[in-house]
Amino acid sequence: MRCPGQGTRVEALRDAATAVEQEKEILLEMIHSIQNSQDMRQISDGEREELNLTANRLMGRTLTVEVSVETIRNPQQEESLKHATKIIDEVVNKFLDDLGNAKSHLMSLYSACSSEVPPGPVDQKFQSIVIGCALEDQKKIKRRLETLLRNIDNSDKAIKLLEHSKGAGPKTLQNADGKVN
Repeated sequence: MRCPGQGTRVEALRDAATAVEQEKEILLEMIHSIQNSQDMRQISDGEREELNLTANRLMGRTLTVEVSVETIRNPQQEESLKHATKIIDEVVNKFLDDLGNAKSHLMSLYSACSSEVPPGPVDQKFQSIVIGCALEDQKKIKRRLETLLRNIDNSDKAIKLLEHSKGAGPKTLQNADGKVN
């Protein structure tokens, strides 16, 4: 017996759950970036403590949301997903040793997931592994790489701002007449 319209409703439910899952990831990333932003260093200790308490409370509440959309995979897709995840994890583990090299490696992995012409090299081996994954897993892998690259860029900006503020040091201010203030 066939249930008319049920397949459409099931797909709509899966799409909605996936959207909630992605929204949770975005919220967690936003909270984390606020906690680590340069602006947090420029406010008073009391304001910073209050903002951190609020951010931690929101982080805790967000983490209580559990959404799970299972992907049906054949054994080959399961193996491809494990292999792709292992490769990404290995690059992430190298972050502390060589951030620049890890970032370029992540870019080549990301380019392997992109349907557009990439600006840099493509990791062909990784591309063939990702192609072996289920379509939903391919999308998740690409999103994970996007998030990792975005986090690296945000870290780079924070480090540069911090270095700039340290390098600035106390400066003598001059007014328009060239007199020292």
